[in-house]
Amino acid sequence: MNFKNKRRWQIIKQYGLGWTLAFIFLSIVRGEGTRELGSVQFEMWKAILNAFFMGPLFGSISGLAQILMEEHGYKRISFRKLILLRLIFAVAFVITIVLLAFAIHAENISLWQFAFEPGSFAIYFYIISVDIFMVSLRQVNLFLGNNNLWQLLKGNFYTPREEERIFMFLDLQSSTQHAERLGHIRYSKMIQDCFDDLGVVIENESEIYQYVGDEVILIWRLEDGLRNQNCLEAYYGFQNQLIKRKEYYASQYECLPHFKAGLNEGVVTVTEVGKYKKEIAYHGDTINTAARIQSKCNEYKKELLISENLYKRLKTEKFGFEKQDELILKGKQQKVTIYAVCQN
Repeated sequence: MNFKNKRRWQIIKQYGLGWTLAFIFLSIVRGEGTRELGSVQFEMWKAILNAFFMGPLFGSISGLAQILMEEHGYKRISFRKLILLRLIFAVAFVITIVLLAFAIHAENISLWQFAFEPGSFAIYFYIISVDIFMVSLRQVNLFLGNNNLWQLLKGNFYTPREEERIFMFLDLQSSTQHAERLGHIRYSKMIQDCFDDLGVVIENESEIYQYVGDEVILIWRLEDGLRNQNCLEAYYGFQNQLIKRKEYYASQYECLPHFKAGLNEGVVTVTEVGKYKKEIAYHGDTINTAARIQSKCNEYKKELLISENLYKRLKTEKFGFEKQDELILKGKQQKVTIYAVCQN
């Protein structure tokens, strides 16, 4: 199973777990110490057992809808329309549940009476609220990146800790000329399109750490970045994605955007920062060195440069490496050896 399919499966599991817990909570609240006014009576333990069937079922449907929205809906329709579609989906959820419940439980009563009997609107409201909550939670998770929400809730980042990571600084080449030629609005739209195409890097197990102007910082856990040369494959996968859409970029912006990149690996400190705006931050010389390496791309007329530390860990014949001069990078006292990368 490739990383993209793993990500899809992870979304479905998260939604399945969320809906299962939601149905269990509803079963306990409506089935313990209460009496239903409608024809459907909540027997708590029976309802909890049903939750283990209904939860994964509706979680799978809801998760698939979320996957379709993320992979095909983004930027094709407005955010307002996406919300409207999600509300329509939630209503469809309610209708489906009503039909299933009517088929299973209703006796000597019409569908219309069953759907609008006392207490039904509270359940409808609950189901729609759960769906909106799940979508909102997913958006927060996307904002924090790579399931960091759960780690943040567990307090994993409250105390600074060390991790071994690979960092890539990815920067748009000739950005000043593009901005002057296109103007601020069209230039910003081009950056939006480029960063949308950057989504292909998830196939190489990358996490998008930060967007800074026309620059992006990608990170990998060391073992993930080295596996199948993911940290290098991500760069060329992104470039190939831009080339696939060269006709679109030519028609919209009269150019084909090209990015340069610098990579480094090493130990960094990760921690939660901020009081009124929380963020997961990485600190350390590894990051500064990666940024300095990327800044040398124009000087050496190379599109991809890596540190010697990373070069020594990569074992591949798919890529060629050309040793550059030993440099004293700004802010560094010791010399750093840089290698240019090319595809064989």
